[in-house]
Amino acid sequence: METPSHDPNGLSAAIRQSPPLDVSLPYDASRVKGKTIVVTGGASGFGAGFVREWANNGANVIMGDINVEKGDALARQIRKETGKDNVHFVHCDVTDWQSQVNLFKEAVRLSPHGGIDTVVANAGIAPEPDELLHPKDLSAAEPKAPNVKTIDVNFVGVAYSVHLAYYWLPRNPGAKACSIDSDQRQPRDRHILLIGSLASLAPLSLSPQYGATKHAVLGLFRSLRATTHVHGIRINMVCPYFIDTPILKLPVRIFLAGGGMGKVEDVVEAATRFVSDSRILGRALVVGPKASLKQDDQGEWKVVDYGTPGSEVKALWEPYADDWHEQDAFNRNIAKALNAVQAARGWGGWALDVVRAVGYLFWGSK
Repeated sequence: METPSHDPNGLSAAIRQSPPLDVSLPYDASRVKGKTIVVTGGASGFGAGFVREWANNGANVIMGDINVEKGDALARQIRKETGKDNVHFVHCDVTDWQSQVNLFKEAVRLSPHGGIDTVVANAGIAPEPDELLHPKDLSAAEPKAPNVKTIDVNFVGVAYSVHLAYYWLPRNPGAKACSIDSDQRQPRDRHILLIGSLASLAPLSLSPQYGATKHAVLGLFRSLRATTHVHGIRINMVCPYFIDTPILKLPVRIFLAGGGMGKVEDVVEAATRFVSDSRILGRALVVGPKASLKQDDQGEWKVVDYGTPGSEVKALWEPYADDWHEQDAFNRNIAKALNAVQAARGWGGWALDVVRAVGYLFWGSK
């Protein structure tokens, strides 16, 4: 990480957010060794990439997935490769609360130290055209209820995972409240990693449900990272672009034809940076197609030939790198305005609002 450059009296310092990441610096994946990591949706895609990478580096990984055949096969394969019993599969439907509770209980039972260090809310379904806002049959007497499975999986399931993480992470034996001053080699952790999407940052017109859920994950991330100082739990997020995995269906691949897609290994790299370094708090990384880029005089990135002097090859970008820092002035102005309104109304305004509140309790809005 870079040396902190934030105002020590600013909001970034107050919420214990670490400084922007320098992804050109190396990271040590071996620091996941000995950690117990729960991964939802770990049987395929980059979820499977996470499981394999962290297990190969000595972590104890418990993956939950609705696909029993794939999940069980992956666990057996990795155990055979590593010669260790450090990968476990547990059937889990993330949309079912009790199913997730069972996953976390089983993870604690399977953990060598009886606790959980990191929870990766990875389970999700791919974007596809939906009818959330566009009913097909306008001649019907009334529209059919839309299929909201995407919302159930991509956000309700994530909310369940986060809720359970906030219960079990503080109970992790030997874990301390997170801090940017932590020893990055400490074995115990309290960490939530959310998997968003580039659709967290930009609209996805063909799949409004998917875009809405990924915007919701971003909102969850930005809200929760402001409470790190309260819970002592660090939270980070990875936002992949379209990644070249079997989950991408033919229409999406045709839509992306002529462009570029991200690679699973780059998503795994981004996630491993977060999991392996307990000093990283409240950061996010976008994973896009790898390209050779160079900044012009205005600071804009331009695609250039590989080997161009001053260029760098990158697939990882950090959104919201300085948003708290940049928002400090805005937030101060809003706070001043609200305080000024309160001061102008005085105690009389306070008393009137209290009377109205009590009256609303008894008589409603009438």
